[in-house]
Amino acid sequence: MADYFLVKHVPGPTWDRSRRRREQAGWDEHAAFMDALTAEGVIVLGGPVGTGDGDYALLVIVARDETDLRRRLAADPWADSVVTIESVEPWAVWLGAERLTEG
Repeated sequence: MADYFLVKHVPGPTWDRSRRRREQAGWDEHAAFMDALTAEGVIVLGGPVGTGDGDYALLVIVARDETDLRRRLAADPWADSVVTIESVEPWAVWLGAERLTEG
């Protein structure tokens, strides 16, 4: 059984504040990793929140539990360097849930 989680990614210790998100070191590798998780159905939605380039990013993730989620995200080339997980919250989807399973 899988559940939905909201993950908040914030700039990590190697985030270069002089560069935009897509200009950060290792962007192509990070983007490929995230695209692969999306294609696999692990990431349902994701992207920056805030004006312009965003202050942080939110991900909607499907996982068995938080341990599984964190294990999967630990393989991100940006993990614990360019971005850091600030929070993981279980999310009960009550509205529009049927759209998440349409194929």
